[in-house]
Amino acid sequence: MQEKGNISIHTENIFPIIKKFLYSDNEIFLRELVSNAVDATQKIKRLSSLGQFNGELGDLQVEISFDEEKKTLTISDPGLGMTAEEIKKYINQIAFSGATEFVEKFKDAKDANELIGKFGMGFYSAFMVADQVEIHTLSYQDGAESARWICDGSTEFEITDGTRTERGTDVILHINPDAEEFLNKGKLQEILDKYCRFLPVPIKFGTNTESEPDGEDEEGKPKYTSVEVDNIINNTSPIWTKAPADLTDADYLAFYKELYPYTEDPLFWIHLNVDYPFNLTGVLYFPKVKNDFEIQRNKIKLFSRQVFITDEVKDIVPEFLMLLHGVIDSPDIPLNVSRSFLQADSNVKKINSYITRKVADKLGELYKKDRTGYEQKWQDIGLFIKYGMVSEEKFYDKAKDFALLVNTKNEYFTFDEYKEKVKDLQTDKEGNLVYIYTNDASKQDAYIQSANRKGYDVLVMNSPIDNHFINQLEQKLEKTSLKRVDADVADKLITKDENPASVLTEDQITKVKAVFEKAIQKPNMKVEVESINPEELPVHVSMDEFMRRMKDMAQMGGGMNFYGSLPESYKVAINGNHPLISRIAGIENEEEQLNLAKQAVDLAMLSQGLLAGADLTEFVRRSVQLI
Repeated sequence: MQEKGNISIHTENIFPIIKKFLYSDNEIFLRELVSNAVDATQKIKRLSSLGQFNGELGDLQVEISFDEEKKTLTISDPGLGMTAEEIKKYINQIAFSGATEFVEKFKDAKDANELIGKFGMGFYSAFMVADQVEIHTLSYQDGAESARWICDGSTEFEITDGTRTERGTDVILHINPDAEEFLNKGKLQEILDKYCRFLPVPIKFGTNTESEPDGEDEEGKPKYTSVEVDNIINNTSPIWTKAPADLTDADYLAFYKELYPYTEDPLFWIHLNVDYPFNLTGVLYFPKVKNDFEIQRNKIKLFSRQVFITDEVKDIVPEFLMLLHGVIDSPDIPLNVSRSFLQADSNVKKINSYITRKVADKLGELYKKDRTGYEQKWQDIGLFIKYGMVSEEKFYDKAKDFALLVNTKNEYFTFDEYKEKVKDLQTDKEGNLVYIYTNDASKQDAYIQSANRKGYDVLVMNSPIDNHFINQLEQKLEKTSLKRVDADVADKLITKDENPASVLTEDQITKVKAVFEKAIQKPNMKVEVESINPEELPVHVSMDEFMRRMKDMAQMGGGMNFYGSLPESYKVAINGNHPLISRIAGIENEEEQLNLAKQAVDLAMLSQGLLAGADLTEFVRRSVQLI
């Protein structure tokens, strides 16, 4: 048999387009060809189990080999094989049935990710790295004859009688000079490890040398001999393909270490397994979440029937769950040309919702089962849960029952528990609850102590997401606002009717205000003299709670750039009832007055971390003089 022909393409030659546009992502050719080989091998196994193939199955493993001298790379499988007619049908016709549409649609494509996988491009991705591709194949069907197909990257092909004597297919790539990196053992091993390490059929790539016991020497010590064994690069039964009941904690931890060597053990995990209305399996791990989001992200690997696709899973997995680690595997996720970029459809949305629900259910279960253990994990999972509540409405609705608030005494409360704790003392004259928080307990210790003296409780809100979380709490919790502990003096944090009487006369108040305005001489600092508990500091410097919060969010990239660019403005509250202020009001020497006022203001600035540069140097010099 010998036949030459042309692949029926009614527009310009498609192969230069393949080479031109797909070159940047050329390593995926190996994934595509190995996946095809695995598929053919699984199909013969299936036919045998159904009684439609009665021959010997033999050793069902795919083999990858290369010849550096001949510049060939071969993918061999013991699968179904093909007849000459099937080659014409599957390679020449079906693979290019949409070629005209393909060229029209992608002629202006700029990225490989727009192309691979469209209209049978899986097999033809071989031409990204090969000048010529051969297929040697023998079908499993009784009486079938071996066939050979060869194509040099043009639309012309040739089919002749083949020489293969065993069922299956060899795909031989004659590697082009620009792609000779794929004739390197290390490079090929790296690609196989990336894409094929969990394929369901053993993949052989060369051999390894191992030592085996070989009796004892004259002194009775064990002897070893070196043997060559097949280098099987994949684990054909990863844990996500097994039933949770058949797995131990040690199995899950071992798999985590296989995926992420040199990382801390995860806190816990969720085994996903659903087959209706979509098919999805996988295991998601909760790592110890650090405060650096970016280090954590893109650790979930997406597979389709155990073939690695991508670790860009943001369309399937909700944004906040990108902090999880692990794998998900679904044949129902629609993939476009690169099999790496997802197209939004109903299955993806259902999968997204399912994963969110499973995560929320797992956290709720942990909270109910072991409240103490859950609290101990909060430092590691709190950031993750808050992130989810801020970014996903459905998750908030579930998480509000197991999210925790932590105070400076390291006590943990649910939202309802905390409301009960503080409602009596921390309700203002308008009937609104005020939650007080610190974002830096050591830096704001003096303010925390002042708040505690009044019986107020102070929450700790110091994670990168807390500015957004605080805003959300104010939106979600009825008649509740949050104030940072240093946003005002303790007496003013929660507005009540009981204000201490002023010990200063109106003239003294006017005089003190003028002294401090002259001492400060900064237009962005507004001076006010207030009647405050004499135990509080003489001067308090604060930024408006709303403005400071918006600026903090702008720094985090929270879409508040307008506020981030506004000049900073501060309120300087002078405690008119403090003895130092009465003393300043009674001093006749203006220089002494100004020195004391500057010192009091600088102390307040220092306590807020606002004193730096020449101002700090001047403060130190003045302090030495005063001593």
